[in-house]
Amino acid sequence: MTSLSRKDWILLVLLTLCWGINWPIMKFGVRDFPPLTFRAAGMIGGLPTLWLAARMQGASLAIPRGHVREVIRLAIPNMLIWNVFMILSVKMLSSGRAAILGYTMPVWAVLCALIFFGERPKRSGWIGIGCALAGALLLLSSEFTTLAGNPLGTLLALTAAAGWGYGTVVIKRSKLEMPTISLTFWMLALTTSAMTLAATLFESSAWHIPDAAAGSAILYNAIIIFGFAHVVWYKLARALPPVASSLSVMMIPVLGVFSGAWLLGETPHWQDYAAMALILAAMSTVLLKPGTIAHK
Repeated sequence: MTSLSRKDWILLVLLTLCWGINWPIMKFGVRDFPPLTFRAAGMIGGLPTLWLAARMQGASLAIPRGHVREVIRLAIPNMLIWNVFMILSVKMLSSGRAAILGYTMPVWAVLCALIFFGERPKRSGWIGIGCALAGALLLLSSEFTTLAGNPLGTLLALTAAAGWGYGTVVIKRSKLEMPTISLTFWMLALTTSAMTLAATLFESSAWHIPDAAAGSAILYNAIIIFGFAHVVWYKLARALPPVASSLSVMMIPVLGVFSGAWLLGETPHWQDYAAMALILAAMSTVLLKPGTIAHK
């Protein structure tokens, strides 16, 4: 299994914090603002940040000749499916619930790797997946009644998770010779175009100037989520095995649940604490095994 350097550890921690607290932030953003428009606005704001970061790194934004189709193929599951379906589910579900469902993604990643590419994870990987899935089910257990009343939101969130899980596998297997930040820029640019078109077609009648909460949420997503977190995620997704890159961020839904409780007034139950322990156990199968951390 690919080792994690000290720098990778730091990036994982920052990624977890940024994405974890974004779940209640997104909920604030879409409460009184059209969801597709909210997401498209954040993406539009994130593109200049990515462009500037690429220029500062000296990375070429040119797509290698003959590989435009490959970039589109990677953008559809990793960016388009995830963002469209997940932001719609956030509008319908609580932020913590959407986070839990979204981070069933590692299960989908393993299943996609097995079904489409014949990859078989090690026993520790299966144990980690089992712990993560058990944790997600525990978090869902106290919400089954509510979820039964929101079948569309639940279906949308699971579709988003399945798309991202498949995307994690294909981006790891991709042989595209392109800087990660450049690939992220173009995937985001393609998705922004599609999201803007969808928002125009379906939400233009509901457009209005965002209030302070929605405006701040858009700004946070533009700079932190699309300008930083996505670059870090795809860098790690290309460097680590699918199970490792998936389980390494399993703390995000835990943070989503508890930050949602703090910011939105939800009360955690015993299932939340038990699930956190299971998810930490899942992470340990990837991150805490002797010899898996390389220092530079």
